[in-house]
Amino acid sequence: MTLDGTRSYVLRAPGTPSCVVVDPGPDEERHLATLAEAGPVELVLVTHRHADHTAGSARLRALTGAPVRAADPEHCHGGDPLRAGEAIEAAGVRIDVLATPGHTADSVSFVVTVPGGAGTGAPVVLTGDTVLGQGTTVIAEPDGSLRDYLASLDVLERVGDGHVGLPGHGPAIDDLGVAVRAYRAHRLERLDQVRSALAALGPTADADAVVAHVYTDVDPSVRRAARQSVVAQLAFLRDEPA
Repeated sequence: MTLDGTRSYVLRAPGTPSCVVVDPGPDEERHLATLAEAGPVELVLVTHRHADHTAGSARLRALTGAPVRAADPEHCHGGDPLRAGEAIEAAGVRIDVLATPGHTADSVSFVVTVPGGAGTGAPVVLTGDTVLGQGTTVIAEPDGSLRDYLASLDVLERVGDGHVGLPGHGPAIDDLGVAVRAYRAHRLERLDQVRSALAALGPTADADAVVAHVYTDVDPSVRRAARQSVVAQLAFLRDEPA
């Protein structure tokens, strides 16, 4: 489910001693100590609430004293909740907060630039689990939403076209806009498959029946994740105008 593990990112402008950590990851002492040693850590940011991104947050705050900010107040430690549209300036970089719900209701992405064009000058976009470095994203229960997710892809396409994407799992994305368009095409293809399944199975077919009909190409180890996405797809389709 986490591919080769969760990505933690350390952000700073060239020549800046302090840093910002994004997604501390699991509560793994050696990993958190490495992040703390990259500091001084000025701020910790979280892309969404899942434990593989947040479980180490409290410990990293204890190690560094840095406030932890997330969209979900439950995952803030000594910092205010993130607000969509706010611009954070820390460690010599500017971090614009984008609300990108869909994977979870509290998912956010970060557009990172170096004011004044130091370094490359081009923005990078940290996408959390909204866009991964490989594979596709689960629309996670209980509050994932396919409608929100498709809208979030539109947001990321606008800011990420031609720019590098840094995902929560998997390798860096050379052109986030290209990846987003591929994600959208995949989602719409799956929706068509679910529509066909409902036509074959009946409009009241449940998620398990649809998974068995549609996801024949998916390894059994990820069937649970596929089921979560089907639940979101069924909710999306059953909310469509007749």
